Amino acid sequence: MGLTGRKHIQNRRFWAQSTGLRAQRKRHRAQNSKSRIQSTLILIITDMEDFRFEQLDIWKEAIEYSDVLFDYADIADSKSYYKFAEQLRAAAMSISNNIAEGSGSFSDKDFSHFLNISRRSVFECANILFIFLRRKIITTEEKTVAYRNLLKLSKKITAFRRTLK
Repeated sequence: MGLTGRKHIQNRRFWAQSTGLRAQRKRHRAQNSKSRIQSTLILIITDMEDFRFEQLDIWKEAIEYSDVLFDYADIADSKSYYKFAEQLRAAAMSISNNIAEGSGSFSDKDFSHFLNISRRSVFECANILFIFLRRKIITTEEKTVAYRNLLKLSKKITAFRRTLK
């Protein structure tokens, strides 16, 4: 075999070895990276603070009430009132979503705007409850209890909004 033939074989061996080493280094980096990410996630989870909205009683209550409203929407679905159900779900989610979104604002004025939208969604839910009652999707008692809770929530949102000004 000539010099170029040997050199070619040596180059192939070197390439095979270096490719193996590269793959090994790549796996090692991936493992280190994965363990770094895991340790970072553990640190984040153990040292994580809540979002601002999670501390707000109005958000907590909105989440609780949305469960009840979603149950009513499920009843509407079972009676083939699909659009009514979706409208109630959207309005119920809008209450807590706007409280959460507004809490991320940098100004009280902006947060106040989102609380106004949230409050208006409470009114929308109250209106839908009247329609649900008329269509016999819910009972008078269910409407009365949900209506009272929505009214309380509306007042709490308004009171909280006033503290921002």
